[in-house]
Amino acid sequence: QVQLVESGGGLVQAGGSLKLTCVASGTMFSVNVMAWYRQAPGKQRELVATITSSGYTNYKDSAKGRFTISRDNAQNTVYLQMNSLKPEDTAVYYCNGKTLKATGATLDYWGTGTLVTVSS
Repeated sequence: QVQLVESGGGLVQAGGSLKLTCVASGTMFSVNVMAWYRQAPGKQRELVATITSSGYTNYKDSAKGRFTISRDNAQNTVYLQMNSLKPEDTAVYYCNGKTLKATGATLDYWGTGTLVTVSS
């Protein structure tokens, strides 16, 4: 089992920055990919950024150039640095860990989320 705990959310003005932190514990050796998702009010949860165990990253188009995902494997911690925040970035942000099984299936682990509110 893997446990994920997010922190770092809050209220920020448009144009500001926040850094989210996700601390993982448990059987982390089984987790291949870490990710950040977000869910805005009334909308579906969406993928924001991913990072593999080797450090390869990928981003949602609207996050490219503004957000940076990183990880500290020694500390089992994943970060999401968010700059130039916009009101449309307002959402609950969730940390996610993925175990890619040999069958092709994916096992997902989730944190409880941290709220980011961007005021205009």
